[in-house]
Amino acid sequence: MKIRPLADRIVLEVIEDAEQTSGGIFIPDSAKEKSQRGKVIAVGPGKTLDSGELEKMEVKENDIVLFAKYAGTDVKINDKTVKILSIRDVLGIVE
Repeated sequence: MKIRPLADRIVLEVIEDAEQTSGGIFIPDSAKEKSQRGKVIAVGPGKTLDSGELEKMEVKENDIVLFAKYAGTDVKINDKTVKILSIRDVLGIVE
């Protein structure tokens, strides 16, 4: 099953941080902070402006982005959890 986001929303796969520090210490799930990086897997067509034109989306599929800490909604699809969020919640593109 695929998701096609509407308007100015994107779907991304959250990139999990390492479970071990560079010194070799394992970090338990309870001590981990939620990752704020993700790989874009689907992009909506863009927001419709008052003029009827579509606002161009600034991200594309396969971009790695940083997003706001509590942004979006987690959705489980085919045993995989993805996040759907608005383009306004994207803070930047990792290059």
